[in-house]
Amino acid sequence: MPDTVLLTGISGFLGGHVALALLREGYAVRGSLRDMSRAEAVRASLARAGADIARLDFVALDLLSDAGWAEAMAGVRFLQHTASPFVLSIPADPQALIAPAVEGTSRAIRAALAANVERIVLTSSIAAIQYGHPDPARPLTEADWTDPQSPRANAYARSKTLAEREAWALMAAAGRTRDLAVLNPAVLFGPLLDDDPGTSALLIRRLLDGRLPALPPLHLGCADVRDVAALHVAAMTDPAAGGERCIVAEGTYGLPDIAAMLRPAFPERSIPRRTLPLWLVRLAALFDADLRANIEETGAPKRFAPTRAAARLGRPLISTAEAARATAHSLIARALV
Repeated sequence: MPDTVLLTGISGFLGGHVALALLREGYAVRGSLRDMSRAEAVRASLARAGADIARLDFVALDLLSDAGWAEAMAGVRFLQHTASPFVLSIPADPQALIAPAVEGTSRAIRAALAANVERIVLTSSIAAIQYGHPDPARPLTEADWTDPQSPRANAYARSKTLAEREAWALMAAAGRTRDLAVLNPAVLFGPLLDDDPGTSALLIRRLLDGRLPALPPLHLGCADVRDVAALHVAAMTDPAAGGERCIVAEGTYGLPDIAAMLRPAFPERSIPRRTLPLWLVRLAALFDADLRANIEETGAPKRFAPTRAAARLGRPLISTAEAARATAHSLIARALV
Protein backbone atom coordinates (compact mmCIF):
# COMPACT_ATOMS: atom_id res chain seq x y z
CA MET A 1 0.00 0.00 0.00
CA PRO A 2 1.39 3.42 -0.91
CA ASP A 3 1.82 6.01 1.83
CA THR A 4 -1.01 8.56 1.91
CA VAL A 5 -0.31 12.29 1.84
CA LEU A 6 -2.95 14.88 2.75
CA LEU A 7 -2.35 17.83 0.44
CA THR A 8 -4.17 21.07 1.18
CA GLY A 9 -4.54 23.59 -1.62
CA ILE A 10 -4.41 20.99 -4.40
CA SER A 11 -6.32 23.27 -6.79
CA GLY A 12 -3.65 25.98 -6.57
CA PHE A 13 -0.68 26.47 -8.90
CA LEU A 14 1.85 25.05 -6.44
CA GLY A 15 -0.56 22.51 -4.96
CA GLY A 16 -1.24 21.01 -8.38
CA HIS A 17 2.46 20.60 -9.08
CA VAL A 18 3.04 19.07 -5.64
CA ALA A 19 0.22 16.59 -6.34
CA LEU A 20 1.79 15.73 -9.70
CA ALA A 21 5.21 15.18 -8.11
CA LEU A 22 3.74 13.05 -5.31
CA LEU A 23 1.77 10.86 -7.70
CA ARG A 24 4.83 10.38 -9.90
CA GLU A 25 6.76 9.23 -6.81
CA GLY A 26 4.13 6.59 -6.05
CA TYR A 27 2.29 8.24 -3.15
CA ALA A 28 -1.47 8.21 -2.65
CA VAL A 29 -2.73 11.79 -2.57
CA ARG A 30 -5.76 13.03 -0.65
CA GLY A 31 -6.32 16.55 -1.91
CA SER A 32 -8.36 19.04 0.07
CA LEU A 33 -10.82 21.37 -1.65
CA ARG A 34 -13.06 24.02 -0.21
CA ASP A 35 -15.41 23.49 -3.17
CA MET A 36 -15.77 19.83 -4.13
CA SER A 37 -17.22 20.80 -7.51
CA ARG A 38 -13.61 21.45 -8.57
CA ALA A 39 -12.54 17.85 -8.00
CA GLU A 40 -13.11 16.59 -11.53
CA ALA A 41 -11.28 19.57 -13.07
CA VAL A 42 -8.27 18.93 -10.82
CA ARG A 43 -8.37 15.22 -11.59
CA ALA A 44 -8.50 15.93 -15.33
CA SER A 45 -5.61 18.42 -15.25
CA LEU A 46 -3.38 15.95 -13.40
CA ALA A 47 -4.33 13.14 -15.78
CA ARG A 48 -3.40 15.35 -18.76
CA ALA A 49 -0.02 15.94 -17.11
CA GLY A 50 0.57 12.19 -17.00
CA ALA A 51 -0.30 11.39 -13.38
CA ASP A 52 -1.78 8.07 -12.28
CA ILE A 53 -5.01 9.41 -10.82
CA ALA A 54 -6.06 6.01 -9.47
CA ARG A 55 -4.17 7.02 -6.29
CA LEU A 56 -5.91 10.41 -6.03
CA ASP A 57 -8.95 11.25 -3.95
CA PHE A 58 -10.46 14.39 -2.46
CA VAL A 59 -11.84 15.68 0.80
CA ALA A 60 -13.74 18.87 1.61
CA LEU A 61 -11.88 21.15 4.04
CA ASP A 62 -12.10 24.83 4.87
CA LEU A 63 -9.19 26.72 6.45
CA LEU A 64 -11.68 28.59 8.66
CA SER A 65 -13.71 25.59 9.84
CA ASP A 66 -12.92 22.59 12.07
CA ALA A 67 -15.28 20.35 10.12
CA GLY A 68 -13.71 17.29 8.53
CA TRP A 69 -10.07 17.70 9.58
CA ALA A 70 -9.93 14.70 11.91
CA GLU A 71 -11.56 12.46 9.31
CA ALA A 72 -9.25 13.77 6.57
CA MET A 73 -6.19 12.72 8.60
CA ALA A 74 -7.27 9.07 8.89
CA GLY A 75 -4.51 6.84 7.53
CA VAL A 76 -2.32 9.80 6.54
CA ARG A 77 1.46 9.49 6.96
CA PHE A 78 2.47 12.97 5.73
CA LEU A 79 0.80 16.39 5.56
CA GLN A 80 1.62 18.87 2.80
CA HIS A 81 0.05 22.20 3.77
CA THR A 82 0.25 24.46 0.71
CA ALA A 83 -3.13 26.18 1.06
CA SER A 84 -2.91 29.90 1.78
CA PRO A 85 -4.11 33.02 -0.04
CA PHE A 86 -1.60 34.61 -2.47
CA VAL A 87 -2.55 37.85 -4.20
CA LEU A 88 -1.08 40.71 -6.20
CA SER A 89 -3.84 43.05 -5.06
CA ILE A 90 -3.79 43.53 -1.27
CA PRO A 91 -7.36 43.61 0.16
CA ALA A 92 -8.63 46.59 2.12
CA ASP A 93 -9.07 44.38 5.19
CA PRO A 94 -5.73 42.70 6.05
CA GLN A 95 -7.58 39.99 7.97
CA ALA A 96 -8.91 38.66 4.67
CA LEU A 97 -5.38 37.34 4.14
CA ILE A 98 -4.13 36.92 7.69
CA ALA A 99 -7.03 34.94 9.19
CA PRO A 100 -7.11 32.11 6.61
CA ALA A 101 -3.32 31.84 6.64
CA VAL A 102 -2.87 31.71 10.42
CA GLU A 103 -6.06 29.88 11.38
CA GLY A 104 -5.71 27.43 8.50
CA THR A 105 -2.12 26.60 9.42
CA SER A 106 -3.05 26.16 13.07
CA ARG A 107 -6.01 23.96 12.19
CA ALA A 108 -4.00 21.76 9.81
CA ILE A 109 -1.08 21.28 12.20
CA ARG A 110 -3.25 20.58 15.24
CA ALA A 111 -5.15 17.94 13.28
CA ALA A 112 -1.90 16.39 12.03
CA LEU A 113 -0.45 16.29 15.55
CA ALA A 114 -3.62 14.69 16.90
CA ALA A 115 -3.36 12.02 14.18
CA ASN A 116 0.38 11.53 14.87
CA VAL A 117 1.29 12.32 11.27
CA GLU A 118 4.97 11.49 10.72
CA ARG A 119 6.08 14.75 9.08
CA ILE A 120 4.46 18.06 8.13
CA VAL A 121 5.70 20.09 5.18
CA LEU A 122 4.56 23.72 5.27
CA THR A 123 4.62 26.18 2.39
CA SER A 124 5.72 29.52 3.78
CA SER A 125 7.32 32.24 1.62
CA ILE A 126 10.32 34.51 1.28
CA ALA A 127 7.78 37.12 2.39
CA ALA A 128 8.26 35.66 5.89
CA ILE A 129 11.98 36.44 5.62
CA GLN A 130 12.63 39.63 3.72
CA TYR A 131 10.97 42.64 5.39
CA GLY A 132 12.00 44.97 8.19
CA HIS A 133 15.79 44.47 8.18
CA PRO A 134 18.04 47.49 8.80
CA ASP A 135 20.64 46.62 6.15
CA PRO A 136 18.86 46.12 2.80
CA ALA A 137 22.12 45.11 1.08
CA ARG A 138 22.82 42.12 3.33
CA PRO A 139 21.97 38.76 1.72
CA LEU A 140 19.15 37.16 3.66
CA THR A 141 19.23 33.59 4.96
CA GLU A 142 16.84 31.13 6.58
CA ALA A 143 17.80 32.62 9.96
CA ASP A 144 16.10 35.90 9.04
CA TRP A 145 12.48 36.68 9.84
CA THR A 146 10.16 39.41 8.63
CA ASP A 147 9.12 41.81 11.37
CA PRO A 148 5.31 41.75 11.06
CA GLN A 149 5.13 45.16 12.74
CA SER A 150 7.39 46.75 10.15
CA PRO A 151 5.66 49.33 7.95
CA ARG A 152 7.47 47.67 5.04
CA ALA A 153 5.58 44.40 5.56
CA ASN A 154 2.25 44.32 3.72
CA ALA A 155 -0.70 42.13 4.71
CA TYR A 156 0.54 39.20 2.65
CA ALA A 157 3.97 39.28 4.30
CA ARG A 158 2.36 39.49 7.73
CA SER A 159 0.05 36.58 6.92
CA LYS A 160 2.92 34.30 5.90
CA THR A 161 5.12 35.35 8.82
CA LEU A 162 2.44 34.89 11.46
CA ALA A 163 1.31 31.58 9.96
CA GLU A 164 4.84 30.17 9.94
CA ARG A 165 5.51 31.42 13.48
CA GLU A 166 2.31 29.68 14.58
CA ALA A 167 3.46 26.43 12.96
CA TRP A 168 6.83 26.44 14.72
CA ALA A 169 5.19 27.34 18.05
CA LEU A 170 2.70 24.47 17.83
CA MET A 171 5.41 21.97 16.90
CA ALA A 172 7.68 23.19 19.71
CA ALA A 173 4.85 22.89 22.24
CA ALA A 174 4.32 19.29 21.11
CA GLY A 175 8.05 18.54 21.32
CA ARG A 176 8.09 17.72 17.61
CA THR A 177 10.02 20.56 15.98
CA ARG A 178 12.07 18.09 13.94
CA ASP A 179 8.87 16.79 12.33
CA LEU A 180 8.17 20.12 10.59
CA ALA A 181 9.89 21.10 7.34
CA VAL A 182 9.25 24.57 5.90
CA LEU A 183 9.76 25.79 2.35
CA ASN A 184 10.14 29.54 1.76
CA PRO A 185 9.70 29.96 -2.00
CA ALA A 186 9.89 33.15 -4.02
CA VAL A 187 7.40 34.17 -6.73
CA LEU A 188 6.66 31.04 -8.75
CA PHE A 189 6.77 30.69 -12.51
CA GLY A 190 6.62 27.56 -14.66
CA PRO A 191 4.14 25.56 -16.74
CA LEU A 192 0.43 25.78 -16.01
CA LEU A 193 -1.55 22.62 -15.35
CA ASP A 194 -4.96 24.18 -16.09
CA ASP A 195 -6.63 27.29 -17.48
CA ASP A 196 -6.49 29.23 -14.20
CA PRO A 197 -3.37 31.37 -14.60
CA GLY A 198 -3.08 32.09 -10.88
CA THR A 199 -1.48 35.13 -9.35
CA SER A 200 2.13 34.58 -10.41
CA ALA A 201 1.28 33.89 -14.05
CA LEU A 202 -0.66 37.15 -14.22
CA LEU A 203 2.68 38.97 -14.08
CA ILE A 204 3.82 37.18 -17.23
CA ARG A 205 0.46 37.75 -18.92
CA ARG A 206 0.77 41.47 -18.27
CA LEU A 207 4.16 41.47 -19.95
CA LEU A 208 2.79 39.63 -22.99
CA ASP A 209 -0.59 41.24 -23.58
CA GLY A 210 0.71 44.59 -24.85
CA ARG A 211 -1.26 46.74 -22.44
CA LEU A 212 1.69 47.89 -20.34
CA PRO A 213 3.37 50.93 -21.92
CA ALA A 214 6.24 50.84 -19.41
CA LEU A 215 7.43 48.75 -16.48
CA PRO A 216 7.61 49.75 -12.83
CA PRO A 217 11.08 49.02 -11.39
CA LEU A 218 9.84 46.17 -9.19
CA HIS A 219 12.23 43.43 -8.11
CA LEU A 220 11.10 39.88 -7.42
CA GLY A 221 12.71 36.80 -5.99
CA CYS A 222 11.88 34.08 -8.52
CA ALA A 223 11.70 30.28 -8.60
CA ASP A 224 10.33 27.52 -10.82
CA VAL A 225 7.25 25.75 -9.47
CA ARG A 226 8.70 22.37 -10.52
CA ASP A 227 11.71 22.87 -8.25
CA VAL A 228 9.51 23.94 -5.36
CA ALA A 229 7.22 20.93 -5.83
CA ALA A 230 10.20 18.56 -5.92
CA LEU A 231 11.52 20.09 -2.71
CA HIS A 232 8.14 19.62 -1.02
CA VAL A 233 8.20 15.92 -1.83
CA ALA A 234 11.83 15.49 -0.77
CA ALA A 235 11.17 17.32 2.52
CA MET A 236 8.83 14.55 3.69
CA THR A 237 11.62 12.01 4.05
CA ASP A 238 14.91 13.95 4.00
CA PRO A 239 16.35 13.88 7.54
CA ALA A 240 18.16 17.17 6.86
CA ALA A 241 14.87 18.95 6.13
CA GLY A 242 13.31 18.26 9.54
CA GLY A 243 13.21 21.29 11.81
CA GLU A 244 14.55 23.57 9.06
CA ARG A 245 13.46 26.37 6.75
CA CYS A 246 14.55 26.40 3.10
CA ILE A 247 14.64 29.45 0.85
CA VAL A 248 13.80 28.60 -2.76
CA ALA A 249 14.86 31.50 -4.99
CA GLU A 250 16.90 31.08 -8.14
CA GLY A 251 17.63 34.80 -8.11
CA THR A 252 16.17 38.29 -7.79
CA TYR A 253 15.18 40.09 -10.97
CA GLY A 254 13.52 43.32 -11.98
CA LEU A 255 10.47 43.29 -14.23
CA PRO A 256 12.64 44.77 -17.02
CA ASP A 257 14.99 41.77 -16.60
CA ILE A 258 12.09 39.33 -16.91
CA ALA A 259 10.78 41.20 -19.95
CA ALA A 260 14.22 40.87 -21.54
CA MET A 261 14.18 37.12 -20.85
CA LEU A 262 10.87 36.80 -22.71
CA ARG A 263 11.49 39.12 -25.64
CA PRO A 264 13.74 36.85 -27.79
CA ALA A 265 11.38 33.89 -27.41
CA PHE A 266 8.25 35.90 -28.26
CA PRO A 267 9.29 38.55 -30.82
CA GLU A 268 5.72 38.90 -32.07
CA ARG A 269 4.59 40.18 -28.66
CA SER A 270 4.67 43.84 -27.66
CA ILE A 271 6.69 43.28 -24.51
CA PRO A 272 7.47 46.69 -22.99
CA ARG A 273 10.98 48.06 -23.12
CA ARG A 274 10.67 51.29 -21.15
CA THR A 275 11.04 51.47 -17.37
CA LEU A 276 9.17 54.00 -15.30
CA PRO A 277 11.39 56.25 -13.17
CA LEU A 278 11.33 55.38 -9.49
CA TRP A 279 10.16 58.85 -8.45
CA LEU A 280 7.09 58.49 -10.66
CA VAL A 281 6.26 55.06 -9.25
CA ARG A 282 6.53 56.37 -5.70
CA LEU A 283 4.32 59.32 -6.59
CA ALA A 284 1.73 57.06 -8.21
CA ALA A 285 1.75 54.84 -5.11
CA LEU A 286 0.27 57.70 -3.13
CA PHE A 287 -2.92 57.25 -5.15
CA ASP A 288 -2.87 53.52 -5.96
CA ALA A 289 -3.37 51.08 -3.08
CA ASP A 290 -2.05 48.04 -4.98
CA LEU A 291 1.13 49.84 -6.01
CA ARG A 292 1.53 51.24 -2.51
CA ALA A 293 1.30 47.73 -1.03
CA ASN A 294 4.17 46.61 -3.29
CA ILE A 295 6.33 49.72 -3.13
CA GLU A 296 8.86 47.86 -0.97
CA GLU A 297 9.77 45.86 -4.10
CA THR A 298 11.08 48.98 -5.86
CA GLY A 299 14.58 50.36 -5.57
CA ALA A 300 17.46 48.14 -4.49
CA PRO A 301 16.68 44.42 -4.96
CA LYS A 302 16.73 42.08 -1.98
CA ARG A 303 19.39 39.39 -2.07
CA PHE A 304 19.16 35.87 -0.72
CA ALA A 305 21.93 33.48 0.21
CA PRO A 306 20.11 30.18 -0.28
CA THR A 307 22.30 27.12 -0.07
CA ARG A 308 19.90 24.39 0.98
CA ALA A 309 17.56 24.15 -2.03
CA ALA A 310 20.13 23.24 -4.70
CA ALA A 311 21.92 20.91 -2.28
CA ARG A 312 18.71 19.02 -1.56
CA LEU A 313 17.86 18.75 -5.25
CA GLY A 314 21.41 17.72 -6.12
CA ARG A 315 21.45 20.13 -9.07
CA PRO A 316 21.18 23.85 -9.83
CA LEU A 317 17.74 25.41 -9.68
CA ILE A 318 15.90 25.90 -12.97
CA SER A 319 16.72 29.35 -14.35
CA THR A 320 14.16 32.11 -14.06
CA ALA A 321 14.42 32.63 -17.82
CA GLU A 322 13.31 29.03 -18.40
CA ALA A 323 10.59 29.28 -15.76
CA ALA A 324 9.19 32.56 -17.14
CA ARG A 325 9.21 31.23 -20.70
CA ALA A 326 7.42 28.08 -19.58
CA THR A 327 4.68 30.23 -18.07
CA ALA A 328 4.45 32.28 -21.25
CA HIS A 329 4.25 29.20 -23.48
CA SER A 330 1.46 27.80 -21.27
CA LEU A 331 -0.52 31.04 -21.38
CA ILE A 332 -0.27 31.19 -25.16
CA ALA A 333 -1.03 27.50 -25.68
CA ARG A 334 -4.16 27.84 -23.53
CA ALA A 335 -5.23 31.08 -25.29
CA LEU A 336 -5.04 32.95 -21.98
CA VAL A 337 -3.13 35.85 -23.51
